[in-house]
Amino acid sequence: MSVQTMSLSGRKKEVSNKKMSFWESLYLVAIVKGLWITIGHLFTRKVTVKYPEEVRTRSAVWRGQHMLKRDEQGRENCTACGLCALSCPAEAITMTAAERKPDEKHLYREEKYASVYEINMLRCIFCGLCEEACPKDAIYLTESKVLVPASYEREDFIFGKDKLVMPLEMALANSKNKN
Repeated sequence: MSVQTMSLSGRKKEVSNKKMSFWESLYLVAIVKGLWITIGHLFTRKVTVKYPEEVRTRSAVWRGQHMLKRDEQGRENCTACGLCALSCPAEAITMTAAERKPDEKHLYREEKYASVYEINMLRCIFCGLCEEACPKDAIYLTESKVLVPASYEREDFIFGKDKLVMPLEMALANSKNKN
């Protein structure tokens, strides 16, 4: 087998440059086929949704806005291990770890916590790998229909702990619902 005839993918085709007939060179058959497809699409059902009036149903595996969980006592679950940032294929998550001070025991569960936790929503692809990688179940993607509000400034798309941490009232309500 020579180098010229060898194909690594096995999909190599030989192209012939045979002369086209007069009718083939007019491309009438190709034009009629294209028009037939276009006319066929005129009579099919439209898939467009009139958004504000009609809301499309979400998939059962819908992943929405990120949220950092709190435990039953209102303390943050995140221990700044960095596994969510490592597992993120878009490299959208950044964090800075800090040591907990003695007077902050009511805010954080472990000795180490994330003093800065940011997700760049322009880079995030909402794959859910951060949720799967977290050993403390600290981050999850909600079923909220609101994703990222529109803005003209790039800084508005970097969500810090102020936008990501679960509100205290919601954490306390969840703990009451469990009991």
